[in-house]
Order: sequence, then structure tokens, then C-alpha cells
Amino acid sequence: MRQAIQSGKTNAIIYTGSTEQNGPHMAIGKHNFIARWVAGAIAIKLGDALVYPTLPFAPTGDAVKRTAHMRFPGSVTLTPQTYRSVVHDVALSAIDAGFHNVFIMGDHGDGQNVLGAVANELDAEWKPKGVRVFYVPDLYFKEKQQARAYEASHGLPTHDVHAGTDDTSELMALDGQHRWIREDKLAASEGTQTARTGVDGDPTKATAVLGDIFLQYKIDDAVSQITALKKNQQRKE
Repeated sequence: MRQAIQSGKTNAIIYTGSTEQNGPHMAIGKHNFIARWVAGAIAIKLGDALVYPTLPFAPTGDAVKRTAHMRFPGSVTLTPQTYRSVVHDVALSAIDAGFHNVFIMGDHGDGQNVLGAVANELDAEWKPKGVRVFYVPDLYFKEKQQARAYEASHGLPTHDVHAGTDDTSELMALDGQHRWIREDKLAASEGTQTARTGVDGDPTKATAVLGDIFLQYKIDDAVSQITALKKNQQRKE
């Protein structure tokens, strides 16, 4: 690590996943598999970044009241407070390691505000010392907008909230050994059905080709935003 940083790998990527139910058709580790692959692709494209191990847990509901994903066995949740503390300490570890910039992003919807708050807090503390900490929201929010626009323009269902066309396609694109998708269990579900099925969208329309498109959105969106943040930082310096 020391040699890599000294040779120019001065940017750290902290990319969080989640362990949550994805209906009967898709593996619980969906976000983590996607996060690990996308983070590596981002680092390769940037050329000057290293990736921290994927954080596999995030807020996914209330474990006591059994809300949201916690209605289903296998889901793991962190309270927002715990999530904040873990992300904060991982980012602080990256700062301690000697990285000049730390970029925080997440593949799971819940907790995005926590990631932004952690980045803002650490950036305010460490900016005077020459270290910057940034949140990269485009990876999640911009990709979702692009995916919906693509679905709309190609006659695909645009109600695509969880474990639907977008999510399932992305995992299909990475599932070369056919371990993470049960194609015989693909079924559309939304509204009142979601509490029973865990699906809010239509995974039957998912394809690996679509997944490649959506994954590339994530990579390009993150790289573009990170590049812009770095350029803006350099101009201010």
C-alpha cells in the first residue's frame, strides 16, 4: 500500500454494498457482487486509485419491527448511526494510510444521505490538512435516472424500484457461471405484492446486455464526477 501510494495511487475508493433480500430469483449478495466489480472498474479507468474492501452491510430496515427488507430472512441491517460510524472509520483509516483523496459511494439506496454526511464532516476536518473526502452520488442517482430513461425509450417497464429490470440485469451481466440468478423464479411484482415477494419491478425483462449498459453508466458516472471533483480541487489550490 505504501509503495502504491508513493507511486501515484493517491485516491481511495470506499464503495458500500448491502446484504438484503432480492426476491426468490436473485442472490442476497447482489449489491456486494456489483459493488466489488464496479469499484474495480472505476479504479482501473481512473488509473490512480485503489479500492477498499466492499462494506457488505447497510441500513435495510428495522430488525425489531421487521420492516422493509428485514421482513425476509437473510437480510442484514445496520442502524444509520452504526452505518455512519463504520463508514467514518473506514474513511479515516484511508486518510491515515496516506491517501490524498477519499471517494465514498454506495450501491444501495438507503443510507445515501449518511454517506454524504460522513464525507462532508471528514472533508471539513481534513481539508485544512491537505486531504479531501468526497461523496459520489452520481454513481447511484444519475445511473437510476439513465436506466429509467433507457427503459422508457425501449418500451420496458419504468416502474423499477427493487430487484426489477435494472438490478437483475446488472447481476446477470456479472453472473457468467449462472450462480446468482434463478431464471425459473423470475416474476413481476409491485404494490401490495412486494411485502410478500420482495420484488418491486419486472425482472422478467432483464438481460445481460441491459446489465452491461447499466453497469457502464455507473462506471462512467462515477469516473466523470470524481474527475470533476479533482479538477475543481486543483483549480482552488
